[in-house]
Amino acid sequence: MKKLLLLILLPTLFNCASKKDLYIFTSFREPATEGLYLAYSEDGYHWEDLKGPYLKPETGASKIMRDPSITRGKDGMYHMVWTTDWKGGNGFGYASSKDLINWSEQQYIPVMAHEPSVVNVWAPEIFYDDIEDRYIIIWASTIPFRFEKGIEDEDNNHRMYYVTTKDFKTFSDTKLFLDPKFSVIDCVIVKRTKDDYVLIIKDNTRPMRNLKVGFGTSPLGPFNNISEPYTGFKSEGPTVLKVNGKWLIYYDNYGDMNYKAVRTSDFKTFEDVSSEIKLPEGHKHGTISTISKKVLKNLIEKSKEK
Repeated sequence: MKKLLLLILLPTLFNCASKKDLYIFTSFREPATEGLYLAYSEDGYHWEDLKGPYLKPETGASKIMRDPSITRGKDGMYHMVWTTDWKGGNGFGYASSKDLINWSEQQYIPVMAHEPSVVNVWAPEIFYDDIEDRYIIIWASTIPFRFEKGIEDEDNNHRMYYVTTKDFKTFSDTKLFLDPKFSVIDCVIVKRTKDDYVLIIKDNTRPMRNLKVGFGTSPLGPFNNISEPYTGFKSEGPTVLKVNGKWLIYYDNYGDMNYKAVRTSDFKTFEDVSSEIKLPEGHKHGTISTISKKVLKNLIEKSKEK
């Protein structure tokens, strides 16, 4: 009887195991003209190189890809945005894919076209808002003489902006997302519950250039109670995932030209776990999403050709 029961349950157990999500980490390499690189992990700490590029940038004046940010929607489609120009652009790049190998036609989304003096559109970050079934895209831009500043130059005094979309064909009007009264870039929205959100922030002021967090009840903020820094000088490009009930925040420790990570359960106390992580050489600012075993299997096969 026990053997018969096991035979009945085996297909179910196998199907459940096969649906377990793994992690995918987007990245770019220098020079940024090469495009999208990928790495995967089974435990969220140790990352295996899937090489690249998987998508060469074709949009924007500079035709570069920096800071590729990706999320998977409820339909399983991956949506990705990225920085297309270091300076001079008024938008970001966008493409979608079901398997991270075959991509849609690239689009340029001119979200700051209404601001003729805008200096840049940096590090767009995409967040799927499952409560409202929409995508929120946030990014940093400088508009000279618009905001108060410290010792920053006027062309380096950033604030965060956003648009929302349901279909990547029509977008809301661009609005201010965050003005913490200092230059800020590289923000990441983290959902804890339906009315509890954390915002990972890079304080980009010249004395700081480190990571902080703020707290809000909506993915659009407002975000308040901004913390003291929990990373060192010259750190940026954070991304977040939850593993075994705790949050891992990866970041580009560009001052020392390496990658680091901290672990937290409450976003108030942070433990440096950099000695526990492993990333491919040359890995740069990207974001983490989930991936199925089927998609990963095809990516591993594709990486053997690179």
